[in-house]
Amino acid sequence: MNASTNVASASRGPVEHEIRDQIVAAATEHFSRYGYEKTTVSDLAKAVGFSKAYVYKFFESKQAIGEMICTNCLAQIEAEVSQAVRQADQPAEKLRRMFKASVDASQRLFFQDRKLYEIAASAAGERWQSVISYEGRVRGLLQQILQEGRDSGEFERKTPLDETTNSIYLVLRPYLNPLLLQHSLEFTEQAPASLSSLVLRSLSP
Repeated sequence: MNASTNVASASRGPVEHEIRDQIVAAATEHFSRYGYEKTTVSDLAKAVGFSKAYVYKFFESKQAIGEMICTNCLAQIEAEVSQAVRQADQPAEKLRRMFKASVDASQRLFFQDRKLYEIAASAAGERWQSVISYEGRVRGLLQQILQEGRDSGEFERKTPLDETTNSIYLVLRPYLNPLLLQHSLEFTEQAPASLSSLVLRSLSP
């Protein structure tokens, strides 16, 4: 089950995408100005020009709106990372590009829009479904690259694939998780190249 499905299941009333998108757009702007924690559903209703009851027709809670915004932000990061990976032919280069694009995109979210970053931090801290699904897809992409490397003989095959995937994900996690990223910012410039090189040496057959 993906993040979009879970968010959709939290909405109420008929599926009127235009209105739901309007609420999400207004909420995104409002959160960007005032922050997620300080905003209530009543504040959002006033900002979008609807009654609070009408907002609840589409979203059962403030978190459900935050989930949608978080999903949109994570989708942008995923698209950027996927594009970077597609530009490489060899598994080793795909892995390097995955590290670089993931760190760059996460860092950009932290610095460019700190208010929206607060939503991502809340999502990570409270383990929202949007974050859990995102982490699963990151692992999936990583495992796909590793399998390609094994099939081509570029990576070792002795270690169980799941174990290798989880280990490399843990190396990358401090630069993906918003709560951990704030403690790793001083290393974001050198981390992608250094960590991916270390990982690739461990994958040599």
